[in-house]
Amino acid sequence: MTQAAAGAAIVLFVCTAAWWDATSGRIPNEITMTGLAAGLILRAPLGLEPFLRGLGGLGIAFGLAFVFYALRAIGGGDVKLLAGVGAFLGSGEIFGALGLIAVLGAIYALVVVGLRGLLPLLVFNTFELIKSWLSFGQDEPGRRLESPNALTIPYGVPIALGTLIWWFGEGVRL
Repeated sequence: MTQAAAGAAIVLFVCTAAWWDATSGRIPNEITMTGLAAGLILRAPLGLEPFLRGLGGLGIAFGLAFVFYALRAIGGGDVKLLAGVGAFLGSGEIFGALGLIAVLGAIYALVVVGLRGLLPLLVFNTFELIKSWLSFGQDEPGRRLESPNALTIPYGVPIALGTLIWWFGEGVRL
């Protein structure tokens, strides 16, 4: 019963977040915090070890995503969404899911930017971001996520897609 509830909860969680991100360009805290709590609450009745794996997945996802947030590559809502995904997937599954999400995110970005006719701007901004990373933030990129007319994509969409493919494709168990 818990596994079925977890499957339904993760679908509702990531699809709601993706919809909000795609339609408004942000993911509300109410969605991310509710999803994060649901992931841990569903693990709690299964015992200490599954609960700790959920905390581990949350911590790993948050830590890695926060690095990209600090580098201004993703937004805060994406960080919290990934932390919630980590709570559901746990420490044993999060690395594979994050790899899949990264690949899907790159493909999604190329498609969205290509459809907007902004591929040269994406290439320029990517080089600026890498230059900033290599200088440990001392060489500030010209554009940021909060800049007017910043080139952004709703990353909640590939996060949701990658999460669901990993959850159902790998047969993730709490």
